[in-house]
Amino acid sequence: MLDEALKGEIQEAYRRVLEGLDLTPRYGQRLMIAEIARTLGGIEVDDAGQRTSSEHVCVLEAGTGTGKTLAYLLAALPVARVRGKRLVVATATVALQEQVLHQDLPALQAHSGLTFDYALAKGRGRYLCVAKLDQLLDGGEENPTLSLFDPAESAAHGDGFQALVNDLAEAYGNGRWEGDRDSWSEAIEPTDWRRLTTDHRQCTNRRCGHFGACAFFRARRRLDQADVIVANHDLVLADLSLGGGVVLPAPKDCIYIFDEGHHLPDKALEHFHHRFGVNATLRWLRTLKKSLTELNAALGGQPTLARILAGFPELIAALEPRLGEAFSLGHQLADLPEGAGGETRHHRFPRGQAPEALRELSDALVTPFAELSRQLETMSEILRESLDPEKSTGLPREQAESWLPLVALLHGRALEAHALWQAMAENDPEGEPPRARWLTFETPGGDSELTYAASPVSAAETLARHLWGSCHGAVVTSATLTALGRFERLQERAGLANRYRYQRLPSPFDYSRAVLSVPRAAADPADREAHERAIIDFVAALAPDEAVLMLFSSRAQLRAVEKALPSALRERVLAQDRLPKRELLDRHRKRVDAGEGSIIFGLASFAEGIDLPGHYLTHVVITRLPFAVPDDPVGATLAEWIESRGGNPFMRIAVPDASIKLVQACGRLIRKEADEGRITLLDRRVLTRRYGRALLDSLPPFRREIDGVAVGAST
Repeated sequence: MLDEALKGEIQEAYRRVLEGLDLTPRYGQRLMIAEIARTLGGIEVDDAGQRTSSEHVCVLEAGTGTGKTLAYLLAALPVARVRGKRLVVATATVALQEQVLHQDLPALQAHSGLTFDYALAKGRGRYLCVAKLDQLLDGGEENPTLSLFDPAESAAHGDGFQALVNDLAEAYGNGRWEGDRDSWSEAIEPTDWRRLTTDHRQCTNRRCGHFGACAFFRARRRLDQADVIVANHDLVLADLSLGGGVVLPAPKDCIYIFDEGHHLPDKALEHFHHRFGVNATLRWLRTLKKSLTELNAALGGQPTLARILAGFPELIAALEPRLGEAFSLGHQLADLPEGAGGETRHHRFPRGQAPEALRELSDALVTPFAELSRQLETMSEILRESLDPEKSTGLPREQAESWLPLVALLHGRALEAHALWQAMAENDPEGEPPRARWLTFETPGGDSELTYAASPVSAAETLARHLWGSCHGAVVTSATLTALGRFERLQERAGLANRYRYQRLPSPFDYSRAVLSVPRAAADPADREAHERAIIDFVAALAPDEAVLMLFSSRAQLRAVEKALPSALRERVLAQDRLPKRELLDRHRKRVDAGEGSIIFGLASFAEGIDLPGHYLTHVVITRLPFAVPDDPVGATLAEWIESRGGNPFMRIAVPDASIKLVQACGRLIRKEADEGRITLLDRRVLTRRYGRALLDSLPPFRREIDGVAVGAST
């Protein structure tokens, strides 16, 4: 139950913000504030302040124009502070993260009357490693053996790199730069940056001689003082995968806000996806074997390290022939001749079940990779201890500091290999969705590679246990969380329980200002030529001064339509794959400002995140209903599993997911309260297939025009 003092504080802060920013109160925004405050304020806790209730999550669909960022900050921050918790705001895109950090939080701080500090959280890899910088300044090179294992180390670095090192050192030393890659004035090449940063395995933390000046730990100390931490979905998930509380505060001490929350399930799946390149692994194992003489000379004076190194030849000898078998077996299972090149192709194992021969081989690979991981972990621990002046390992600090990055790198690779083969070998739980398992064949740089891959088909169970089950409270919000008007699809994908609070908030927009049209010329994409011709004819009939966004489902069709247009019309087209996104949008705005027509040809990524309000966009054309291409191994495996249990994967997955994408695409048109225009669907299936009515009815209440005849608004 939200106590009256806290309720009054939130209401007063809202009043101050409206007055200070000269904003008009919005009904949907007030509802959102109330729902979040009621949910988070009603969390029951024990004497130690730990949550005891299980209705601590609310899921809110709040369309564009609701003002949801200020709403969730105003509602959640006072509750978090009273409860002694930290507010972690996680976004899916850099654009929204920057808006929260540089616009919304400063505005709230200036006008709300609330006193709070905030900070940006980034992963360790975004920060300069001062130890590496110091080494490069002294003219010293990293361990030369490391370059044999890490392509970034062996890349050519000329005078420009040394000049960059000097500039970075000067700026960091005099406080003009805080040491994070994103705030440097110019882009830093990935190969250069990798020589300047580190990861959690290579970092020696407090044992580092530069710990006091460390950019990452300076930022961490700022996080320790912050009431609000701005992060992204990936960082939250990475922290959870490390056990929680490593980069961010422990989940039990956090209230999370997941903005753009519809991205969370896919982001989570990416974190549990395992890959293993056979030839790449054989290369680093052979390099390790060739480097043993050097490793023994450098580290063999320490008895435990000497014993471990002495066992490596036997371990490598056990792995090499089995990896050769893995390469041959993969080609055999996919019915490919060895050394087959050509385009990248996947071979998926039906129902996610690895064939018996592969299961046996995977079993045989799990143990040696587990042993290699253990031995490399022991080596890492000894090297770390050698950096501690209070401990005596018999290894000089300089030697340990030089060789730890290499050993940590190899440890990470061995762990990844072990995780993949374990995922290939183990049985999936009875009655649960299986893992997807597949092979990928490709020829990067002309070299043949076979990659084994495994992934869960759903992150629901992991999110339910490690995120929703462990956090103090959470809010999930986005403009598009429902599919076909319901939350079930999100619940299924994100592991969100029925007992949580769900609400669709009313939009401030008048959608009757826009027309949703399915013209008589709309064709069924099954007839590719007729559909393509219909698109070409439609583009040719557009008014010369229209500001249009045309969304295609495939790059091939986009290019085919563009090529078929008359040259004069083609000059009005700005194609997504021809220009960088920012430049394309700038050119479009300039053309519109000049009174000229402009037509953007975009793919799926332009159906979300494009903000062209007012006269910059008056017509959205959707060439084809946004059904996912059914060639993704993870989605195909999930569809198989649903079908095996008597379900209809098309209606359960494809149609709801298409509904979300269709709403997002239509959402490009109305961005402000005064916006108006037209949305045209050039896919006739929305009228002829039984799922078409459900898709249309899930859209906002636009006025409808079917085959040129007005038929009223969507319901």
